[in-house]
Amino acid sequence: MRVRRRVFAGSVLGLLVMGCAPDHLRNRPSGDAPAGTPQPSGSASPSPTATPDPVVTIIPNVSSGSTDVSVDHRLKITVEQGKLTGVNVAGKGRTNKGAETNVTVDGDLTEGEWQASTRLQPATAYTIEATGIGTDGRTKTNTLTFSTVNLSLKEQIFPSIYPESGTVGVAMPVMIKFDLPVADRASFARHLKVTTTPVQEGAWVWLSDTEVHWRPKDFFQAGTKVKVEADLQSVPAGGGKFGQLSRTVEFAVGKAQQTEVNLATKQLVQKVNGQVVRTVPISAGKPGFITRSGTKVVSEKLPQTRMASETIGISNNDPTNGYDLQVKWAIRITDSGEFLHAAPWNMAKFGKENSSHGCIGMSDADAQALFGIIQVGDPVVVTGSDRPLEPQNGITDWNVSWDKWKSWA
Repeated sequence: MRVRRRVFAGSVLGLLVMGCAPDHLRNRPSGDAPAGTPQPSGSASPSPTATPDPVVTIIPNVSSGSTDVSVDHRLKITVEQGKLTGVNVAGKGRTNKGAETNVTVDGDLTEGEWQASTRLQPATAYTIEATGIGTDGRTKTNTLTFSTVNLSLKEQIFPSIYPESGTVGVAMPVMIKFDLPVADRASFARHLKVTTTPVQEGAWVWLSDTEVHWRPKDFFQAGTKVKVEADLQSVPAGGGKFGQLSRTVEFAVGKAQQTEVNLATKQLVQKVNGQVVRTVPISAGKPGFITRSGTKVVSEKLPQTRMASETIGISNNDPTNGYDLQVKWAIRITDSGEFLHAAPWNMAKFGKENSSHGCIGMSDADAQALFGIIQVGDPVVVTGSDRPLEPQNGITDWNVSWDKWKSWA
């Protein structure tokens, strides 16, 4: 009982003391000491509770701040104790002409990793932002920067694709030329693709270190749609060089047309979809300038062009074989200078005698009519001479059998 009284009395005393406290202390929260009141010995000031980092760990395969990352390095980001929710890779670089350009790197994202689907570009500063959510439910975003090596023009290989667009004849192969030799052809070949609609069998063949062609087994079917993909950006070409400028082109194939020239009978036959539409008397190359036999392909059409003997090593003023003429309706079929064209000065020889310097001449009217029908990419099949068409003297792909072409692929 005494104990209880002491406790009660003490409680009352406490209330009385609080009731007599000065006004400036009456509203102080319970437990606070007046300003200047000494703290008990050994007590510490309270501190806020530290928040631990999210447990998710984001791991890129490139170091932040790197300045010499190879352009063929394939970016990859993995994650531990969580999953990736987003990755963005963007950069600023310059074109081969020096203009600033914005670039991005595409990729495929799963919960466990992000894998780049496009390659890097030279002399480009990149920023990676990767976000993940941990097993603890909290989100983390990592940001890092890096840059790629600066390649000189001698270390970069640029492609030119022909045809680029439009409608061509059934004998036109896909042709890609490079401004520098490609040492690792297999590396480049893996990144070249041709899609035809309807589907037609075909194959790539390297004609040299700077040129590769794709042709179907037979002439294209009329009306075919062709898509060419050269995904060569930053693909290793061997010898410290890399491909640049990935490109995609599309073109169409027109009517099935073929021109047949018989040098022995001195006749030209034009066929459309297998039907003869025109037969024309011609005069071709005379002895010493025999027109070549073989399957040629129309590569150029010129309504008018200058032809001069000096281009084949004969003076324009040579009394026997010199010439300098403006020629109409010229259709190129070899790189060495064979054309189908109007040759009115040779009118008396058409159908009777071969008397040209290698071209296939005909009347103005016949040349104009042929010029209006024929397409770049049409085949011109020449027979009747014992002089064969040299490989790569123009588009000569069709002078090789399909079995041999495939063996070269």
